[in-house]
Amino acid sequence: MKIELSNNKVFYKNGSSIKEIHPFWLRERANGEKFLDKKTQQRLFDPTALNIEIGIAKVKIANEILEIDFNDGVNSKLDIHSIAKEFAKKDNVINSIDKEKWDSSLKKIKSFEYKSDLFESKEMLDVLITFYKYGFVIINNVPTKDNYLIKFANSIGSVRRTNFGEHFDVKSKPNPNDLAYTSLPLAPHTDNPYRNPVPCIQILHCIINEVNGGYSTLVDGYAVTENLKKENPEFYDILTKIKVRFKFIDKDVVLENWSELIKLDEDKKFKQVKFSPRLDYVPILEKKELDLYYSARKKISDLYNSDKFRIEFKLKQGDLLMMDNYRLLHGRTKFDANEGTRFLQGCYIDFDSTEGKLRHLKRKFNL
Repeated sequence: MKIELSNNKVFYKNGSSIKEIHPFWLRERANGEKFLDKKTQQRLFDPTALNIEIGIAKVKIANEILEIDFNDGVNSKLDIHSIAKEFAKKDNVINSIDKEKWDSSLKKIKSFEYKSDLFESKEMLDVLITFYKYGFVIINNVPTKDNYLIKFANSIGSVRRTNFGEHFDVKSKPNPNDLAYTSLPLAPHTDNPYRNPVPCIQILHCIINEVNGGYSTLVDGYAVTENLKKENPEFYDILTKIKVRFKFIDKDVVLENWSELIKLDEDKKFKQVKFSPRLDYVPILEKKELDLYYSARKKISDLYNSDKFRIEFKLKQGDLLMMDNYRLLHGRTKFDANEGTRFLQGCYIDFDSTEGKLRHLKRKFNL
């Protein structure tokens, strides 16, 4: 993409396409201390109060800077690379990190060592890039005292509180309101599909793990759905179209949400998986359509539960697992509570936390 000038007009060229950039679009991006707050970069003026007939009196490009004199007396200097990035119409920071599909052949799981200055370091940038590539990341030797999980999460963004509390304790206990609080095995699932919106990221922190079983399991929903799309396009298609009702009932709340098992974005690309077959209710449809739907759901369930796509590992005391609840399914193997204590603490944060931290660190280190 290239910026070009002609007759006091500014154009952007992308391949053979040449289009004029609206003068008002450039005017409302006026920068400098008179126009933007130094700390927040919020505008010190209201662009909706300007005359929309603003034009360009004079313009030039020098040293990659576009300098414009507008006919209302304002002079503005804009970086042409920043202008070009805006025409991508997407988040170049996050979308520049390609998802790396993985299955059970992923043997070496990259992990990081906790340090007190981790959150403002270049290593934290690597942590977040790894998270966006694989959908999860593990950090070792995170302090386990005084609910440090919450401090960790709030050092990235903000904890999202739910009816389970600011955080939840994953351990076997009497009269549980969720199977997570037992010693039973948990099949691959995504958390809280009954919420609107669904929590984006789950963090699990191992406080103590004295049992032989209780291995954590992960499945890359992105890899599975791309496999289904290639091998069984008819199954893939119906799972991206039919919305099912997810429901959670507790003594104080009833939560419901409708969604496809495979959710696509506006470009028909992967966005999210939801899978929790103990909580979903398929709507009434024609028998032929339901025949196809149930076959498709069975197929994707078999893939999620297969050895081909699942990895297993044991979290040790101090290990912290951060995983993308839109992309990954997680579970655990069975364990014997009589062997000792298996105690994890969990909480949720949303994507604005990791995205905001990633942009901040890229800015901090001029990357």
